[in-house]
Amino acid sequence: MFHKEGHLIIIISFITVSFINIISFMLLGNVLLAKIIGGVTIIILVLILQFFRNPKRKTQVNDSLIISPVDGKVVVVENVYEKEYFKDNRIQISIFMSPLNVHVTRYAMSGIIKFSKYHPGKYLVAWHPKSSELNERTTVVIENENFGTILYRQIAGAIAKRIVNYAKVDSRVVQGEDAGFIKFGSRVDLFLPLDSKIKVKINQMVVGGIDTIAES
Repeated sequence: MFHKEGHLIIIISFITVSFINIISFMLLGNVLLAKIIGGVTIIILVLILQFFRNPKRKTQVNDSLIISPVDGKVVVVENVYEKEYFKDNRIQISIFMSPLNVHVTRYAMSGIIKFSKYHPGKYLVAWHPKSSELNERTTVVIENENFGTILYRQIAGAIAKRIVNYAKVDSRVVQGEDAGFIKFGSRVDLFLPLDSKIKVKINQMVVGGIDTIAES
């Protein structure tokens, strides 16, 4: 199954690949160059299909847990000063997504959306220390009674050119549900209360909607 944000791109890619292959075989015939062109374009199409895949995940909703919002590798676990919304110290957990990962963003916990803002910006590589502050990004804050208030940030990378964010202020969201999509590249940062019990470590691979990031 493919994410709805990829439907138009998939259709355009399929038509383009088909057109290129038809033209190349008409002009070149059944020669090696035409076969190479066909092979390369089909590989590109397969990569696009893989990027927009949207596997169904069965999340066990638990208001005492923070689950991973995305698939990827944990690259940051540290105490930082969060200056956009909280303006105090938080535990930052950053998850890097390679082009091969599923790029669906899922809500890390259930609750009420208290803040949601889009920031235009640069396209530094996603692991750059300043990407969280300088790159195109969205900032979303969720609050529930058990865990309190958390912030997550979708961050575009060097390749990513569009972030899709479904979070609307004052809406109620459910843990594990679709929160958005980052097209081609990127990472997600989580900012959690200092008393959170962190359950992941650096370089750990996590699965969005399934793996536990922290406990209250």
